[in-house]
Amino acid sequence: MIQAFPLWWPDGWPRAKHRKASPYKITTDAALEELLGDLRLMGARNVIVSSNVPLRRDGTMYRGDHAEARMPDPGVAVYWDNRRSEPKVIPCDCWYTVRENVRALGMAISYLRGLDRCGAGEILDRAFQGFSRLPAAPDCWKILGIERGTTEQVLTRRYHELARKLHPDQGGTDAQMAAVNQAYSDALREVRAS
Repeated sequence: MIQAFPLWWPDGWPRAKHRKASPYKITTDAALEELLGDLRLMGARNVIVSSNVPLRRDGTMYRGDHAEARMPDPGVAVYWDNRRSEPKVIPCDCWYTVRENVRALGMAISYLRGLDRCGAGEILDRAFQGFSRLPAAPDCWKILGIERGTTEQVLTRRYHELARKLHPDQGGTDAQMAAVNQAYSDALREVRAS
């Protein structure tokens, strides 16, 4: 289930290797209002703006200092369903702050809407095909059968147990072993990042 907080980065979208400062001089409130306004004009429904900025009681992100400060992961992803109920997503994490990334997303949506306004609606439909939301990847922790937040040692031990059981030479299948290998790789990356 997609969440507004913490950041829910879409599967299949690479992360920025380097970030930089933007020329955007807009406030977080104004950037969010423009993004949401353009999505509304485009007929978007079920909009979720996901980031690492904590949420207020009304479910919207805190503005100001939270979104303006540099943080380890200032990425933002906006999820919505289009008029045909097709799920879409556009993420951005190339700028230093959440405010800047929200602004970049708003500008991207505005430019894409411009295609529709100038009579090139078919081009817009084709452009948005590239923003289709991919199905969520399976939960690596469920595949491994252990709880999130375990140590690297416990994780590796569990991987070896499953590999001995599910390897094709031991009666398992190639698909089972591939799933365990991918789950171990994803879980290991998560453990080392924390």
